Amino acid sequence: MSRVFLVTGSNAGIGYELVRSLAERGHIVYLSSRDETKGKEALSKIQGDGLSAKFVQLDITSPALITAAKDFIEKQEGRLDVLVNNAGVSKFDSPQKAATADTDVIREVFEPNFFGLIQTTTVFIPLLRKSSQPIIINVSSELSSNILQARHPFSHGVVAYSASKAAVNSYTIALAHELRDEGFKVIAVTPGLTSTKLTHWAGKSVKEGAEIILRSVLVGKDGPTGVFIAIDGSEHAW
Repeated sequence: MSRVFLVTGSNAGIGYELVRSLAERGHIVYLSSRDETKGKEALSKIQGDGLSAKFVQLDITSPALITAAKDFIEKQEGRLDVLVNNAGVSKFDSPQKAATADTDVIREVFEPNFFGLIQTTTVFIPLLRKSSQPIIINVSSELSSNILQARHPFSHGVVAYSASKAAVNSYTIALAHELRDEGFKVIAVTPGLTSTKLTHWAGKSVKEGAEIILRSVLVGKDGPTGVFIAIDGSEHAW
């Protein structure tokens, strides 16, 4: 049975490959982008390969566009089964050293990565409640693991990015507990270092990164909730 998926920030990178993989499996999947032109161009590429997908404009920093996207999918499908919160920024080329951090950069990173993710999730929860097996996937990062960083201090100096993803992890735990009795699965997952614009093209291929996330996206009713999944499928240290 096909399910209804929404992948935020999916006109390129891991999100795009995830949409492609879900379309290959015959699911109803919405590719989304804040830029309508780029989103429709990405959709055309997928459709040009004989796959079926749909497009919805979605800017996770715009409450109006989030609500419009939710209303559109509700009108078209009547429900949403899986929300993949993939959209985000890194700002790795901006000052992010902890002792000299530029607070404007921190705010710029937190706006989509944390606040945008939360406002997108809360708007879509009522539509997810119409699913028999609702799932929320929050794409996180190894750089968000407080335990890992405490034991093996990173020298990257990306406090804005790592802190925003650590905040997402905390939100994931709280949301999973709140929605557990309703049958929701709420999972954070890291694809590891993947070659995208966000990482300045360092790491594994986007297809490999998407396959890691796909395992959690397709989790069954007996799967876990309130967990942080590592690249090998095991539970990652928070």
